[in-house]
Amino acid sequence: MAAPPTPNTSAAAAPGSGCGSVRLLRSSARSRLPFAAAARPGGRPATVLRARALPAPPELVEQSVNTIRFLAVDAVEKAQSGHPGLPMGCAPLGHVLFDEFLRFNPKNPALFDRDRFVLSAGHGCMLQYALLHLAGYDSVTMDDLKAFRQWRSRTPGHPENFETPGVEVTTGPLGQGFANAVGLALAEKHLAARFNKTDLKIVDHYTYVILGDGCQMEGVSNEAASLAGHWDLGKLIAFYDDNHISIDGNTDIAFTEDILARYEALGWHTIWVKNGNTGYDDIRAAIKEAKGAKDKPTLIKVTTTIGFGSPNKANTYSVHGSALGSKEVEATRRNLRWLHEPFHVPGDVKRHWSHHIDEGASLEAQWNAKFAEYEKKYHQEAAELKSIISGELPSGWENALPTYTPESSSDATRNLSQQCLNSLAKVIPGFLGGSADLATSNMTLLMMFGDFQRDTPEQRNIRFGVREHGMGAICNGIAVHSPGLIPYCATFFVFTDYMRAAIRLSALSESGVIFVMTHDSIGLGEDGPTHQPVEQLFSIRAMPNILMLRPSDGNETSGAYKIAVLNRKTPSIIALSRQKLPQLKGTSVDAVSKGGYIISDNSSGNKPDLILIGTGSELEIAEKAADELRKEGSTVRVVSLVCWGYIWMGEIYRTERQSYWHRPFWCKCSCWENIQGTWFDSGKCHCSSQGPMNDHFVLLAYTCFERYVWVLVIRFQQCCCF
Repeated sequence: MAAPPTPNTSAAAAPGSGCGSVRLLRSSARSRLPFAAAARPGGRPATVLRARALPAPPELVEQSVNTIRFLAVDAVEKAQSGHPGLPMGCAPLGHVLFDEFLRFNPKNPALFDRDRFVLSAGHGCMLQYALLHLAGYDSVTMDDLKAFRQWRSRTPGHPENFETPGVEVTTGPLGQGFANAVGLALAEKHLAARFNKTDLKIVDHYTYVILGDGCQMEGVSNEAASLAGHWDLGKLIAFYDDNHISIDGNTDIAFTEDILARYEALGWHTIWVKNGNTGYDDIRAAIKEAKGAKDKPTLIKVTTTIGFGSPNKANTYSVHGSALGSKEVEATRRNLRWLHEPFHVPGDVKRHWSHHIDEGASLEAQWNAKFAEYEKKYHQEAAELKSIISGELPSGWENALPTYTPESSSDATRNLSQQCLNSLAKVIPGFLGGSADLATSNMTLLMMFGDFQRDTPEQRNIRFGVREHGMGAICNGIAVHSPGLIPYCATFFVFTDYMRAAIRLSALSESGVIFVMTHDSIGLGEDGPTHQPVEQLFSIRAMPNILMLRPSDGNETSGAYKIAVLNRKTPSIIALSRQKLPQLKGTSVDAVSKGGYIISDNSSGNKPDLILIGTGSELEIAEKAADELRKEGSTVRVVSLVCWGYIWMGEIYRTERQSYWHRPFWCKCSCWENIQGTWFDSGKCHCSSQGPMNDHFVLLAYTCFERYVWVLVIRFQQCCCF
C-alpha cells in the first residue's frame, strides 16, 4: 500500500499564519508542575500526589489534535447537522488548553477549585464534547458522541449545563458565554478575597473562555469586557478564535475593527498568536504569559483557519454550519492522513489522555487535605465557605425576613425589598448583587457592605453601570459558579427588554438569579410611557422555568424573597412598586409559596357571587372594590395571585398543586364546570374532553352571576404558559 500523502496545509492556511506572534513568544515546553504533598491529620505519613504529566511528543500531539477534529467531523456528518468548522480550527488550542493547563477531575465535574472552561461560541460544541470524552468524563461516552444533536442526547446542538456534566454554562446565543465567564471569574476573585489566608490559598482557579467573531460583534460581550477590565479580573483568560468567517461570509463585510486595540482600551492584557493551526509552542507560551498577568484579564487572539484540513471548504462560510458531505469528509481524511473509520480514537491517544483521571483524583485529594487544615485553623470561614460550596442554607435563615401587620405604615414595595435584601445578606454568606446604575432608585444597596471593586473584591455590592444585558449574563455566571452563591441584579422593570436574552438563558441554564425589577407599572408616574411597563409582565410570565412574582405589600415581598432564595434552579423576577402601598389584612409570607391564595371572603358554603383576583399594587384596588360590593349585599372573594407560575404550572410544589391549585378559584356552582377540566403539566396543554390543544383558552377570572360578568380570557398559541 502506498504511503499516505503529505497533508496539504496550504488549503487551510490562515490569513497571516506566520510562525510568530505580535510579541516574542518562547516556545519551550511546559515544565513539570508537581503538587505539594499534603500532611495527614495526626502526624500520619503525607499523601504523595501525582505530578502533572509532561506535554505529549509532537507526533502524539498532532494525532490527538486530528482525533478531536475527526470526532467533530464524524459526529456532524452522522447527524447531518452541526458546525464542524470551529472544532477543526480550534482543535490545537483545545488540545493544549485541556491537556496541559486546565485543572479538573473528570470523575467529579463539580470539584470546587477546578478551573472553569466556557465555550461562548457554543455552535462549535463538538470541540468541547470531544475534549470531555478524551479527558475521561463519564457524561460524554462514544455513544453520546454518536448521538450528537439527537433526542434526549447528552450532546445537544449547543452546550447545556443541565444536560452534560462538565459543561459549566449553557451557551449558543453569541456573547452570553463570554459574559458568563466574567461572572465566573468575578466569583473566584470575590471568594478568594474573602477566604484565602496568607498560609492557605483555598480558592485558586482560572476561568478560560473561547469566543468567536460573532461573540465579539454582540454588544453584551463589550459590556462584560468593560467590567472585567475595570475589575482587574486577572484570572480570566479569553481566547478569540480569529477565523474571519461568519455565516454570511468573510467578516470584513461588516466587522473590521481592531479587536486587540479595543480590549487594550478596556484594560485588558492582549496577545496575538498568529499561527493557531500548528503553532503549539506559541499557544503554550501565550497561556503562560496570560497566567503571569494577574493584574488584568487577558485576551489571546488566536488566528485559525475554520475547517482546517478540508481541501475545498476550509476558510469558507460553507464549513461554518453544515456537514462537510461524504466526499469532502473523505478528501479531508486523505489530506490530514487520517485513514481511520469514523469515530476512531487511536490507542496512543487514549493512553495519553487517561492521565487526567489520576491527576484529577490527586488534585481533589490535595484540595481536600488543604481544606481539612483550613477548617481546623479557620472554623468560621470554613463553615461559610462550605455553605457556599454545598448550597446548604443556614438554619433558620428565613426568620430574618421582616413581617408586617395592617397597622404597619404604608411603603413602596421597592423599599420593603431593600429591607429583605439587607436582612438576607446578614444571614446568607453567598448573597451578593447590585444594580445597573440605579441602586438608590431600585433600593438595592447592602448597607453593611462596601463595593466590589478591583481593590476591594471581598465586598458584596456590585456596581454594573448602565449595562443591563451584561449585568444579567454576569449574574448567570456567578450563580452557576457555586450552589450557595445567590446573586441578585436590579433595574427598572421596563428595562428587562435590554436584558431579555440573559433572563431567558438564566431560565434555560437553571441559574437561580434574583432579578429585582422596580417601577413595575404605570404607577411610576411622571417619567411617562417610555418607562411604564405594560407588556413586560405578561411576556415574562410566558417564559418557561421562571418565577414572576409581584407582591402587594410587605409580607408578600418577604414571601417572594423566601421563594426566590429557595429556588436555586429557577430564576425569579420580583416586580416592585415605586408608589406606597398599604399593608393588607390577610396577606402572608408563607402563603406566597402557594402562588395564589384567598385574602378575604365573606361568602358561605363556598358560593361567592364574585371572585376578584389581583397582583401587586392592584390587589389593594381589588380589596377596596370588594368592600364596596359587600356593602351592596354581594359576597366577594379576593384572591392574591402573586405568582401565576405556581398556580398554573406548579413551578415549585408540583405534587401539592394537584390538590391545591384550584382552591382559591373553586366554588360550588355551574360555572366551575366550564374550567375544571383544564390543567397544565409537563409543557403541554390538556383538556379532559379534547386532549392536547394548539389554541388554548384559559379562564382567569369569572363570575357566578350574569349581573357580574367579569371574564378575562387570554389566548396563547400552542401552549398557555403562566
